[in-house]
Amino acid sequence: MYFKKTVLFQIIILLLLPFFSGCDNSQKQIADEKKSANEISILADKLENLEPGYGGRIIMGSTGEPSNLIPPLATDSASSDINNHLYVAPLRYNKDIELVKWAAEELEVRDEGKSIYIRLRPGIMWFDNEELTADDVRFTYELMIDPETPTAYAQDYLAIKEFNVLDRYSFEVLYDQPFARSLVTWALPVLPRHVLEDEDLLRTEYSRKPVGAGAYRLHRWDAGRQVILRANEDFFEGRPKIDEIVYRVVPDLATMFLELKSGNLDMMSLTPQQHLFQTTDEYWQNNFQKFSYLATGYTYLGYNLKHPFFTSVRVRQALAHAIDKDEIVQGVLLGEGVPTIGPYVPGTWVYNDDIEDYPFDPGLALEILAQEGWVMNRNGVLEKDGLPFEFTILTNQGNDLRVRTATILQYRLDQVGIKVKIRMVEWATFIKEFVNKGRFDAVLLGWNIPQDPDMYNVWHSSQAVENGLNFIHYKNERVDELLETGRRSFDREVRKKAYHEIQEILHYDQPYLFLFTPNSLPVVHGRFMGIEAAPAGIMHNFYDWWVPEELQRFSLQK
Repeated sequence: MYFKKTVLFQIIILLLLPFFSGCDNSQKQIADEKKSANEISILADKLENLEPGYGGRIIMGSTGEPSNLIPPLATDSASSDINNHLYVAPLRYNKDIELVKWAAEELEVRDEGKSIYIRLRPGIMWFDNEELTADDVRFTYELMIDPETPTAYAQDYLAIKEFNVLDRYSFEVLYDQPFARSLVTWALPVLPRHVLEDEDLLRTEYSRKPVGAGAYRLHRWDAGRQVILRANEDFFEGRPKIDEIVYRVVPDLATMFLELKSGNLDMMSLTPQQHLFQTTDEYWQNNFQKFSYLATGYTYLGYNLKHPFFTSVRVRQALAHAIDKDEIVQGVLLGEGVPTIGPYVPGTWVYNDDIEDYPFDPGLALEILAQEGWVMNRNGVLEKDGLPFEFTILTNQGNDLRVRTATILQYRLDQVGIKVKIRMVEWATFIKEFVNKGRFDAVLLGWNIPQDPDMYNVWHSSQAVENGLNFIHYKNERVDELLETGRRSFDREVRKKAYHEIQEILHYDQPYLFLFTPNSLPVVHGRFMGIEAAPAGIMHNFYDWWVPEELQRFSLQK
């Protein structure tokens, strides 16, 4: 076992080498860094007397470009990040992850949750100067319940019994019974009726030329390179302070880090190596702001349950015994994260702390696999009915943490006679051609965990369809019942009991090998002021971030 561990850590070290090499700077770059550090250092003495102002540009790194800028059609984070700036909703989450009014000026929950009344603020304007009204909300509702709309988010709207527009700004929603996600539904973006009602959403130009009502407008989209947003002067809450957001597509995180260091990016999510070892000197301390907090998401290995190798629960349990999650957290995340056993953030009220994870035990894994008919051949590979246990882990390009995780999974499964190949695919192709169509053996992916604990879209049997989020085709009648129970109650204890049982079933069935919840490690250039870390992260007050005029590198006002 010592030899095997040594080999594994040699693999990890080799994987880390690119992050510790190739970072030499030219004399010019070093001079530029010192100049920038001096500017911020000098300005720091004046900050107490500075008033937040307007102007500046922030350049953010993104490993992939958006797939679609019509929110219901997009499930990728790159699209969501941009759509959040382009559109508005009646409600939104505040810094403490509480639902509050946004486009709504009035909100009433009536009849023990069976009725929701919302009145919109007058004067919210779409980018083309048409006013956003209750008719737009009704149009969004009707679009979402239309079976021809290719969306993974219809279920919240299908729970509605009746939708009534009361006047230009007010609407009422009726339910047959209380629906826990009723308010969450109205934190989803409203779409413009006058723009989209006669459009084929799969072919419309507005998927790349969006008409929203948010704080920023799309200025330019250079395919494969960058997306540029500019401040909306007519935003109903007042224009944001930063003039321009640039999302630069840099598929590789190591390259992205070099771009950040050279001044071509202002913000990105660091890898653990970058956070712990490559951003600790005086330059980084003087020029950047680093943050670390448990992310609202998890990474998992998802099995295609239609694949003959993965139809057996016992086989999937054996694979869980073959993997050491602590090894991955230490070897890949360098401790910046925690192992997980379910689809929630550890430490939250909905996470089931009573579940004991499968212990790392390769011997037990082999024993279970033997019971399932898998026999080791003379080449050291398990086979059954003459078929070797070989499969491919599919993941996306540009995410080195996933690649290194896949490498450790590959190594550990090889120790029990399972041969694994790793294939990386460009993000858009990965989602559209493989994940959405179920064309994979197993995928290494991550989910962002929404603020409400309902998991209907990912785990309910009805969502095991092409383009659905239950793309592994997991079906369990009891889980379906519990999902319905959880979303039909406002009582936290009722919901907690339902979701705890769901986690117990998922832990037994192992449709996913839940791996870890990483720390979120954002880094932002020091010239950006007003950043506040909170339970919701650092982006909750982004529209209040500002750049002192002396440090602005761009301004629409000049």
